[in-house]
Amino acid sequence: MISNVTGSFTKVNGSVELNESDMTKSQVDAVIDVSSVDTRVPDRDNDLRSPNFFDVAKYPTMEFKSKRITKSGDRLQMVGDLTLHGTTREVTLDVDGPTAQIEDPWGSVRRGFSATTTINRKDFGVLYNHLMKGGEAVVGDAVKIQIDVEIKRPKGVKGG
Repeated sequence: MISNVTGSFTKVNGSVELNESDMTKSQVDAVIDVSSVDTRVPDRDNDLRSPNFFDVAKYPTMEFKSKRITKSGDRLQMVGDLTLHGTTREVTLDVDGPTAQIEDPWGSVRRGFSATTTINRKDFGVLYNHLMKGGEAVVGDAVKIQIDVEIKRPKGVKGG
């Protein structure tokens, strides 16, 4: 709780079924290899992989499956089930995007999205609660999640 720690996961697989005519009918699924956590501090990453936090030996993946997407004005919200540390909870992500379609030099069409939410780690059974000498928590309960996605429609595949 002294400062914010930023990290990422380097092994992520997923799919986006994008409904161009009605974004609320789109679908998103993602699976994250939790052992790929990278905060750029190896000792901290190893602690995050341990039973103190993610317990990757027992819970090797984190998964998200969208259930519905709603639109309010120009803004989208995506509601889905997040499974982390063996616990599944519904979360709501605020979505920025999609960006305009851009054709890359190889003829594929690309678009981007960003989505954010904040979860309480304890709601997912991540209960590490070490205190500093003054009684302050070493780790805060709130975890901000930011997802940046680039989707690609290969050359010759029709969009819709």
